[in-house]
Amino acid sequence: MGADSESPTVRDQFRQFFALERDVLVLSLAMFAFSLGFQMTGRYLPEYMTALGASGFVIGLFGTVGNVISALYPYPGGAISDRLGSRYALTVFGLVSTLGFAIWLVAPNIGTITLGGVVVEPWLWIFVGLVFAQAWKSFGLGATFAVVKQATDPSRLASGFASTETFRRIAFLVGPVLAAVLIGLHSDFTVSFQYVLAVGLAVGLLGTVVQHVLYDASEDSFGDSFDGIDQIRRDLREMPTELRPLLVADTLVRFANGMVYVFFVLVVTQFYAVGFDASGSLAGFGYDVSLSPAAFFGYLLGVEMLVALLTMVPAARIAERVGLKPVVALGFAVYGIFPVVLIAGPDALSSVVPLQWAMVVIFAFSGLRFAGLPSHKALIVGPAEQGAGGRVTGTYYLLRNTVVIPSAALGGYLWDFVSPEAAFTLAAVVGLVGTGYFLVFGKEFDAYA
Repeated sequence: MGADSESPTVRDQFRQFFALERDVLVLSLAMFAFSLGFQMTGRYLPEYMTALGASGFVIGLFGTVGNVISALYPYPGGAISDRLGSRYALTVFGLVSTLGFAIWLVAPNIGTITLGGVVVEPWLWIFVGLVFAQAWKSFGLGATFAVVKQATDPSRLASGFASTETFRRIAFLVGPVLAAVLIGLHSDFTVSFQYVLAVGLAVGLLGTVVQHVLYDASEDSFGDSFDGIDQIRRDLREMPTELRPLLVADTLVRFANGMVYVFFVLVVTQFYAVGFDASGSLAGFGYDVSLSPAAFFGYLLGVEMLVALLTMVPAARIAERVGLKPVVALGFAVYGIFPVVLIAGPDALSSVVPLQWAMVVIFAFSGLRFAGLPSHKALIVGPAEQGAGGRVTGTYYLLRNTVVIPSAALGGYLWDFVSPEAAFTLAAVVGLVGTGYFLVFGKEFDAYA
């Protein structure tokens, strides 16, 4: 990822990836394993909860609990890593996350039970599993940003992040497609999704074992205990001022996305209830494809991520010519408009193409959201002083994710008690306001100016 390399291809990104130091490579492989597990399972959990009897509002609350965990886990996760060392912290987090997959797997078998006079519905165990399953994510967010910043020339940060994102996003492509294949094995979604969860659990165990065995702990450092609220306040005060407009805009865009993200699967499987059917012949061979709405959703996510993989590296290269801000703004704009495109677009396009192909087009458009992700990350960590990238990143995400916490609950309330259209339309309005704010007030990173 040096400054002197010419236009890198996807092949170059992988060559650079496998040239990384051993421990960074091991960490990245573990990230791939857990990303695969989460992408196989996470996007389907709202449908799973519906099958277990949860309402739309409960699903919104589930999204909000996920937001709480995303906001609160990184700081204690970093403190635990400092005290135990990276190797043992990674192992503990991996085992805890795998336990979360196991809880999701057995939730239907537990059924409705009574504890202390309180009736516990099966879907409540999905909340319990989430608390454990997201543990591995508490490690490495700031560290990953800091490693890329230290290894990359400032003017090539977007390309540096594109290298790591290209590898990690392969799991985002493979996971949903593999889930779709497994879901097609049984007509009962609850049963077929348990197949998916079983594979996710196995991948989590494998990732945990691999990282524990291959990680070299000889260079691990053991820090002091976490300084608590005073450290958080100090990091907030020291956040680069250039990040503030980006943080405000990003928070609005992510709040909008958080309102409806957990309902994407329900739009396909329930609101439109659209599967995929095709038959014909190709090169003399006949084919007959019939996918349930749930299985079709997995392939739609695959289309979305394929577009993301094809556009991230070119977008990073474009950012080196036109600056980070325009590329980030494009990503924000797609984030902002996508909710209304998803909820209203299929009907609008169905007069031109069949509904199933309208969904393919819409999710391909959604993949453009990720084109600006490497530039977005570069814009976050770029202004940080050398050696402070992890702290700056942690502070940024702590603020953003804390504000975003209630978004899914709001979206769930609107979905359940007003209408899905109201939830998705309001989300689009909030997202576009955030995009406009960034276009007016956002700052460019000097190395790209």
